[in-house]
Amino acid sequence: MTSADTGLLAPGWAGSPAADATGDHAWLRALLDAEAALTRAQAGLGLVPAGAATAVTEAADPARFDVRSLAERARGGGNPVIPLAAELTKAAGEEYGPYVHRGATSQDIMDTATVLVAARTLDLLLPDLVRTERALARLAAEHRDTAMPGRTLTQHAVPTTFGLKVAGWRTLVLDARDRITAVRDALPAQLGGAAGTLAAFGAYGAEEATALPEAYARELGLRAPLLPWHTLRTPIADLAGCLAFTAGALGKLAVDVLTLSRTEIGEVAEGSGGGSSAMPHKANPVRSTLIAAAARRAPQLAATLYGSLAAEDERPAGAWHAEWEPLRDLLRLTGGAARDAAELTEGLRVHPDTMRAHLGLTHGLIVSERLSAELAPVLGRARAKALLTELARRTYAEDRSLGELLAEVPELKDVDLGALTDPARYTGSAGTLTDRALERR
Repeated sequence: MTSADTGLLAPGWAGSPAADATGDHAWLRALLDAEAALTRAQAGLGLVPAGAATAVTEAADPARFDVRSLAERARGGGNPVIPLAAELTKAAGEEYGPYVHRGATSQDIMDTATVLVAARTLDLLLPDLVRTERALARLAAEHRDTAMPGRTLTQHAVPTTFGLKVAGWRTLVLDARDRITAVRDALPAQLGGAAGTLAAFGAYGAEEATALPEAYARELGLRAPLLPWHTLRTPIADLAGCLAFTAGALGKLAVDVLTLSRTEIGEVAEGSGGGSSAMPHKANPVRSTLIAAAARRAPQLAATLYGSLAAEDERPAGAWHAEWEPLRDLLRLTGGAARDAAELTEGLRVHPDTMRAHLGLTHGLIVSERLSAELAPVLGRARAKALLTELARRTYAEDRSLGELLAEVPELKDVDLGALTDPARYTGSAGTLTDRALERR
C-alpha cells in the first residue's frame, strides 16, 4: 500500500486548486520545467546545440519519472535535484544528455522550481480573492444602512452598520490581492552556479554569462534577477509576508462571521453549515472555521521562512532546505482559505431584523455617547453626566428603556428624545465611509 499526502488531516486545503498546484507531482513538473528552460536558454544564446533544447524539453515529461523514488534518493544529497538531473540526463539520450543541468547548481533549479510552484499557485488563488471581493462589494452596498451593534472588547459600544463592517472585510481582501499581485509579478528565476558567480557558464564558452539569467527567466515567464539570490532570500520572505497577510485578512472576516453566527447572536449565518457527528440540530460555520484555522497557522510558517534569511556564505547549509515545506504549507493553507472565503461570502445570509433587535439589548444605553454630547448644552455637562449615570443604573434595575426614563425629566420636555435615542440614527458617517471604500477597485 502506498502512502500519499491526500489532505486527510487538512480539510482547509484538500480538493482546492492550491492542493494540486503544490503536490509532489506539481513540484516535479516545476523542477523539470526549470531544467528544460535552462537548456533552451543556453541554446537560444548559441551555448549548446539547438537539438539539445528539443531533446531535453521532450525528455522532461513528468510521467517518465518516479516521484517516490526521487524523494527517497534525495536523502543522498539533501535535495531532489541531484537524482532528477541524473535521470533527466539519461532520458535526454547519449548525444544531448551532457547538456542537462550544464553550469547550474542544485539550488538554482530548486529555487527556480519553488518560484514556479508559488507563481502557479498564486495564479489560482487570485481569482478566488476576486470572487470574495465581488461578493463583499455586493453585501456592503446592500447593507450600507443596516444598523447593528458595534462591539468593542466583546461588549456593545455604539451603533455601526453591517455595510461598513463588510466594507472593512473587502478592504483587507483588496490589500491581500494587491500584495499577492505585486509579489507574483516580481518572482525571479534563480541562476548563479556553484557560488553565485556564473563562472561555470563562462567556462563552457559563454562570453557574456550575465546574459544567461535573463534568457532563462524569459523562458520561464519570470523576472530576471539582478543578482543570484542563493543567500539573498527576499523573494521567499516576500512570499511569506503576502501569504501570511492574506491568511490573516481572510481570518478577520472568518472570526467576525464565527462571532456573529453564534446561537446567542445569530446576525449572520453561513449559506450551508456543516453537520455534527453527535448533534443533528447543528449547522456549524465550517467555512469560517477552516479559514480561522489557516489564519492561526500561517504566522508560524512565515516565521520559519523569515528565519531562513540568515543564510551564511554563498550557499547555506540548511537555510534554503528549511523553506520548502513551510512555504508549501503556506501556499496550501492560503489557497484553501481563499477558496473557502469565496464560498463563504457568496452564500452568507444576513439577518437585519436580528441586528436591529440587538440594538435594544442595552435598553437604549448604546446611544449614551450621543446623549452625553447632545444633552450637555441643555443640562450642563456635569448635570448631563450625573443624570445619565443614574438613569443607566435604573434602566437595568427597573427594566425600562433609557428613552422612557429620559421622558420623565422635566428639563427635556422640548427635546426630541425619539430621534436622540434611536440607535439607527446614530451610525455617524458609516454610510459615507462605506461608499468611499466601495470606490476602490
